[in-house]
Amino acid sequence: MPKQAGPSGPHWFDAWTRDIARDVNAEDLSRLFTHDTFEAYRFFSRELDERRIAHEPLWRRVLLRVRQVFVAFTLKLSPARRSLYLISLVVALIGVIKLYQHQWATITVPFGTPFFNIAIYAPQWADGTIALLVSILLVNLLLLLEVADRLSLKGELEIAREIQLAMLPTGTYQAGDAQIAGVTRPANTVGGDFYDVLPIGDDPEQRVIITIGDVAGKGSPAALLMALLLAVLRTLVDERLEARALMKRLNAQIWRHSPGSRFITLFYGVYSPATGSLTYVNAGQNPPLLRRLDGTIERLGATGIALGMFDASTYESVRTTVLPGEMLVLYSDGITEAENPAGEPFEETGLERFLAARGSDSPATLAPAILQAVEGHARDSRFTDDLTVLILKRS
Repeated sequence: MPKQAGPSGPHWFDAWTRDIARDVNAEDLSRLFTHDTFEAYRFFSRELDERRIAHEPLWRRVLLRVRQVFVAFTLKLSPARRSLYLISLVVALIGVIKLYQHQWATITVPFGTPFFNIAIYAPQWADGTIALLVSILLVNLLLLLEVADRLSLKGELEIAREIQLAMLPTGTYQAGDAQIAGVTRPANTVGGDFYDVLPIGDDPEQRVIITIGDVAGKGSPAALLMALLLAVLRTLVDERLEARALMKRLNAQIWRHSPGSRFITLFYGVYSPATGSLTYVNAGQNPPLLRRLDGTIERLGATGIALGMFDASTYESVRTTVLPGEMLVLYSDGITEAENPAGEPFEETGLERFLAARGSDSPATLAPAILQAVEGHARDSRFTDDLTVLILKRS
């Protein structure tokens, strides 16, 4: 079999320049130095009062604008990156100073046409210094544009995060003698974990839907699928479908409207406050922990595969009962898979120990406490996966 060239093989240059030759034109380059640069300047100079500096001399207005952009740009960097950036500027400045020849000379600068030059008496620099300064300015301009684009995108994602969290229930829901509360923390600005508590409208038994799910992946793609799933799920709940039929139709919709590489794990339960009966379908989600009165743990395992993997998947439903004083804890895999610096995951055993110690707490107190326990185990407030907990507890 002939050896194939990889990214570092003989065709790397063609692969690197293909997009440039096809997509870059004079208009794009002009836009880069006009529209894009102006938008970046506007982004970093928003706090500069142009009316206050309007009466200043031109040279001072220029300095104030440069200072404002520099300060605003560097403050957007993390402290470590800000330090690295300032060190690079100091090193570049030292290098340029060392290129100074310690003498003055007359240099000619082309003006208008090649046949008309202006003689300027200026400091003498080593050959190539001007090219070096131009390259430093261009690299800094590129960095400025990239940071402005990323910060603008981050601002949009923050709005998306607010919308996403607004889609989830907040506070404590009271269903008979049971309290239900949940909490989620995305690993990125937006995430793919979700939970929901939905009363079935006009239901004589006043049953309540409790559900938790996890979209494969993280970030914006997972968040979009999460929004799609919640919209379809709430529509199907209004149709008063039985659990198995609802999950079958939900799977068909997810399979039809999501990429082949994406799937969703979901626990869907129908809780009856009058009897404590819980009918559930578990489509590949982490088995919720049902803590019985005697302290034993019952796991509500899978009854089908994840949603969106196959068009004709079917699901089985199981019925159990949550007795007074018992507690049902639903959680995403980010809880049990969170690792400490030694690489040891929190695991279900860690969650069980925490429930044994804090099982008397209310769901509204216990749910965020679990996230804090996971954070304490990982010794970090940043995680590689979303964290979500939903708790139902009868009094």
